[in-house]
Amino acid sequence: MDTFTLQRTIPADKEYDIIIAGGGPAGTAAAIAAGRLGETVLLVEQTGCLGGMGTSGLVNAFDPMADGERQLVGGIMSEIVEEMYERSFLAPQVRPDFWRKRYHCWTPFKSEGLKLVLDEKVIDAGVDVKFYTRLVEADVTGQKVNGVVIHNIEGLSYVPGRMFIDATGDAVLADLAGAECRTNPEFMPGTLASLYGGIEWDKVDRGVEWENLVKAIEDGYFTQRDRHLPGMSRVGDTIGYLNGGHLFNKDPLTCSGRTEGMMLGRRLAQEYQSFYRNYLKGYENAELVCTANLMGVRETRRILGEYELTIDDYRARAQFPDQIGVFNKFVDIHVRDCSDEEYERFLEEKDKSGRLGEGECFGLPYRILVPKGWENLWAAGRCNSSDIQVHGSIRVMPAAAMMGQAAGTAAVQSIDTGQAAFEIDTDKLRDTLAEADVILD
Repeated sequence: MDTFTLQRTIPADKEYDIIIAGGGPAGTAAAIAAGRLGETVLLVEQTGCLGGMGTSGLVNAFDPMADGERQLVGGIMSEIVEEMYERSFLAPQVRPDFWRKRYHCWTPFKSEGLKLVLDEKVIDAGVDVKFYTRLVEADVTGQKVNGVVIHNIEGLSYVPGRMFIDATGDAVLADLAGAECRTNPEFMPGTLASLYGGIEWDKVDRGVEWENLVKAIEDGYFTQRDRHLPGMSRVGDTIGYLNGGHLFNKDPLTCSGRTEGMMLGRRLAQEYQSFYRNYLKGYENAELVCTANLMGVRETRRILGEYELTIDDYRARAQFPDQIGVFNKFVDIHVRDCSDEEYERFLEEKDKSGRLGEGECFGLPYRILVPKGWENLWAAGRCNSSDIQVHGSIRVMPAAAMMGQAAGTAAVQSIDTGQAAFEIDTDKLRDTLAEADVILD
């Protein structure tokens, strides 16, 4: 049997002004922004907390938010980091210049603190949140979404809405609605992040990590010859988070790919524990505490938007009249397999990516958030409209939060003015974002 037809009547939930799919940095920022502007907002999240990769994914470091001279990422993202610092939810070594000024500097944090801050902010903004809830289908007329079918412990239900934001990372809502999307046939592999305790940070020398990794590979410590190791980062007095162990050839757009990836990731985490204990000082008593509940996916589907941001825009330090933020992070594209040829390609492309210098940035145009021609649908975060290379820069949490805040603000403006998503008055949008302390230029 190739197909099965299911027909049934399901209950309808109340209508919302704005429905957001995905509670990662993009979806949460969109929800907070829209809620603060007075609209009724539903935020649907498949896990049991907000934050996405920063919480469920245990990627416990915010990517660079400054250019060496000044802070670039403002608005809700900056507000979250500032509050986490005040409440001691950032790593003990972190100082405000990490995100306010430093060039290509990460800001490590404690995921439990981020969960709590995000819970409080969506509650304060009046957002309705549904955890453990997934999208099933989209109700569409032409290029307008009327509602979505969701599923959780209460079963299936239909939720009508006026505006919709896809912050799933995988363009799940856009794809269900029929918006045009694309995938990269040679997508970057994912990673399963993990937490370790018992680290003596005062004895750790990060400068010798890679040379010892190569030795351990030659000694047969690992299932795979993966020489690309982002490494261990300090997030507590004796705690570190590891972004290591690529999940090669595991297609994250298939259930089997994600299942196999999670199983492989858990095995690799044990191997890395053994490596750190036996090859590096300060890790002799390191103990694997847990692996993430969410596979760290770097790329899957992206929309085809009103504009596609390209690597040429990045290299040109392009600024746009409709930009909703600025960014500086280098193009971060990981190895795709363990071969010598692929590792050499990775090193060569890393050198050629045109890393922006201190004091430099490029703009994020509003148009990359709107599937081409769609009236009431936005896509914020990793599923934005960009080419493969520049996507390697803007697929990260601070950029996603900026895109989410812009999408949530635009959805409110669309309700207020009657303008479709693709024809929003971006001057007015930028004025509203500026009032919310977003850094635009």
